[in-house]
Amino acid sequence: AAGLRQMRLALRRADCLVERSHIPLSGRNPALQEALGIRPHVLVLNKMDLADPRRQPVSAGAGPGGARRWCHRQVTASDSPVPLQVVPMVAKLVADGPRYHRAESSEHNILVIGVPNVGKSSLINSLRRLHLKKGKATAVGGEPGITKAVLSRIQVCEKPLMYLVDTPGVLPPRLGDVETGMKLALCGAIHDHLVGEDVMADYLLYTLNKQQQFGYVQHYGLGQPCDHIEPLLKHVALTHGRTQKVKVLTGTGNVNMMMLNYPAAAYEFLRDFRAGRLGRVTLD
Repeated sequence: AAGLRQMRLALRRADCLVERSHIPLSGRNPALQEALGIRPHVLVLNKMDLADPRRQPVSAGAGPGGARRWCHRQVTASDSPVPLQVVPMVAKLVADGPRYHRAESSEHNILVIGVPNVGKSSLINSLRRLHLKKGKATAVGGEPGITKAVLSRIQVCEKPLMYLVDTPGVLPPRLGDVETGMKLALCGAIHDHLVGEDVMADYLLYTLNKQQQFGYVQHYGLGQPCDHIEPLLKHVALTHGRTQKVKVLTGTGNVNMMMLNYPAAAYEFLRDFRAGRLGRVTLD
């Protein structure tokens, strides 16, 4: 709620919204569109290098609120195809639409929105490097919650004069269903420990099998796909040395025993998925 209030205040001087998302439908917060009203809107889908190329991308207007333009390219933290498109696309949207009380200003003020940990700060830093040859202006990280508050305007381009405002990631107060929450967790929008690595690993295996994505079989050297998560995690723990020392009280005293660390194996499974080592997968 606090994040939405801050964004409403920043919206008064915003000409356009740039929304980042890892997944085209589940990765978007409908409350953002409802709260921020009508503005020119660019949807940037990143992590396209990890998406299944066989799956058809959604249309530009799909999902909550739709989007006036769609920016759909492969993007990582260090490349430039999407940053190259954002500035001219935003400039055209602002020029073609009404600016109301900002009609006389030559500045372009852009609000960057999205759920947690989708690379909003990374996009701002990429644009600064590309157009201004400047270093990063806002902190980034691989965990959700790095950006705590709406920051001051950050210049990302000189011609046209363009400022972006980084915002904290905002999730809906209530998710529509459990599956949406699991997809967000797999993409890192929700802290792993809040859901449970074992639960996420179980859902990930279900998703991979449902989509007939059996890259994990080859990656881990399995003989065949697994229907249950326990034998997969046991195999990962054994092959990757994920063990833990446990003290056991016996009749002759305490004995230290080595046991398989299933939570660590589940985290390894999730990390391999997020790094693309299990193949290219689209969750929606």
